[in-house]
Amino acid sequence: QVQLVESGGGLVQSGGSLRLSCAVSGRSLYEYIITWFRQAPGKEREFVAAISLSTGNTIYTDSMKGRFTISRDTAEATVYLQMNSLNLEDTAVYYCAAARVAGTFWSSRRHQDVDYWGKGTLVTVSS
Repeated sequence: QVQLVESGGGLVQSGGSLRLSCAVSGRSLYEYIITWFRQAPGKEREFVAAISLSTGNTIYTDSMKGRFTISRDTAEATVYLQMNSLNLEDTAVYYCAAARVAGTFWSSRRHQDVDYWGKGTLVTVSS
């Protein structure tokens, strides 16, 4: 069982930055990939980025690469998502999630292949 608690969401102006945090707890954490998804109103949940807790390897969805950076602090068991140059289309609920390394998520990047979810944190970008 893995528990995930997001924080850091809020209101930011277009062009601004935010850093989201995901506090991870549970057993055998190095057997998991931690990933961020987001879901905008009326849209499907979409993959943003992921990081392996054991290796630090990362993957991103192409449209966000360069603006968003995922990182981990193993001592604090926390994963971060640094978001820069935010625009109106980035408004969404951002979810932290965990997927087993042994599963198919690293190649699929599908929300159906995630094992555990946080409750989400709302990011609102204003003009």
